[in-house]
Amino acid sequence: MAGVELALAFVIIGILMLLAEAASPGSFIIVPASVLIVLGGIGLLYPDWLFTWWAPLAAVVILVPMTLVTIKLYQNLAPPAPPETTVATSLVGLKGVVISEVSPNNLRGKVRIAHDSWSATTTSDPLPVGTKVVVVGSEGVHVKVEELIEEAPKAA
Repeated sequence: MAGVELALAFVIIGILMLLAEAASPGSFIIVPASVLIVLGGIGLLYPDWLFTWWAPLAAVVILVPMTLVTIKLYQNLAPPAPPETTVATSLVGLKGVVISEVSPNNLRGKVRIAHDSWSATTTSDPLPVGTKVVVVGSEGVHVKVEELIEEAPKAA
């Protein structure tokens, strides 16, 4: 009877783990839960089977594909996405335009980069409103910009 009790415990623990997964998706509790439920189900039919070397082998055979299926399921539910927030360091190399005069050693200047306004400073001469700039660095929540000097198109 020890095999039946163990099998029943596996099934109950597996069901509780599935409920925990449903309450907090993404914690991968579904993988061991499914292994326990399958092993428990087989153990209810063949109680002595749980004490053979076949039980751990079956656990691995169930574990591997279930892990792969779970990973695919969660990838489809929530595909990877870029970060929701922008940090100043991620702006290096981006182009923008001055919307409030930018001066050296002064954070009152503002630039618009990809629909967002950023406090800016420059290491060169002051940059008037409308000047096209490129971000060359960042410090905290402000960016360092330089005037963007675009090359003239080459004649054919």
